[in-house]
Amino acid sequence: MSRRKSLATLTDGKYLAKCRQTTALNAGMNGHLSVWPEALMEVKGKEAFFYRDGKVVWSCSMLYAANQFDVTPIVKS
Repeated sequence: MSRRKSLATLTDGKYLAKCRQTTALNAGMNGHLSVWPEALMEVKGKEAFFYRDGKVVWSCSMLYAANQFDVTPIVKS
């Protein structure tokens, strides 16, 4: 019997989201071209919103974002 892999989750806040794809072509094939190579991401509840130049360029579920991108919290100093 195999074990289920647990899914990562994110709390509400702002993050830097980096694509795991190494090229724009690969990112585009996965539907992540508007985020590639990285974008500001804001999590609100179960949704994640990706921004460029202050405008939303893409959104997806928080679970998808948490498990398909490398995310780093943006900490205010």
